[in-house]
Amino acid sequence: MANFLLVAGARLGAWAWDEVVPYLRAAGHDAHPLTLSGLADKQGVPAGQQTHVQDIVDEVERQDLRDVVLVGHSYSGIPVGQAAERIGDRLARVVFVDSSVPTDGESFVAAWPDGGATVKASIAENGGFWPLVPAAHYDGQGLTDEQIARIVGGSTPHPGATLTEPAVLTRPLGELPATYIICLLAGAEPGDDVAKLLTSKHWQMVEMNTGHWPMFSQPHELAQIFLDAARA
Repeated sequence: MANFLLVAGARLGAWAWDEVVPYLRAAGHDAHPLTLSGLADKQGVPAGQQTHVQDIVDEVERQDLRDVVLVGHSYSGIPVGQAAERIGDRLARVVFVDSSVPTDGESFVAAWPDGGATVKASIAENGGFWPLVPAAHYDGQGLTDEQIARIVGGSTPHPGATLTEPAVLTRPLGELPATYIICLLAGAEPGDDVAKLLTSKHWQMVEMNTGHWPMFSQPHELAQIFLDAARA
């Protein structure tokens, strides 16, 4: 039995996995959706990037999880990638869902074309948080109007420090067993950092013909990829 620890991206919480979890449990595994500090039901909790890394490590240790398939979506690939190397032999595999990946000494926004200047300005203007985005932001991503309404209605402003603080890695990420899911509607080509990691014998790539939020647009298909990854 695998233990899936599911971490959604910026502005989202454990609730984002509501339609994925039943498929994993029906297949005989356990699933643990996690809300990171400062988001959703944990709003108001101060958080930097290392807080989010520790949230994940603490959840694994608190529940004494083994055979962990650690899943990070979008922004959360940054803390998930760091936490993966810190949980040692408890880790079975990492799954990155159309996500960023951590680079030692680099922040989430460092790879943005403007070096993150726009995001940093937005955070400064919004009390230290990355603000919510309008429903139109989700157009063209394979989502129904109802699914978009769910995302918008459940989202909370994202703690800004988690986006601008540097990642800390103690070993090459390519040494970890990993599956990278690329969502084709969000952009058919992985970034240079991901492309380099995919040359590792420990990494594999899976394509989904949907947008950046597959836990909403294709939850069954996403769960099946997770189950396949657990058997890899």
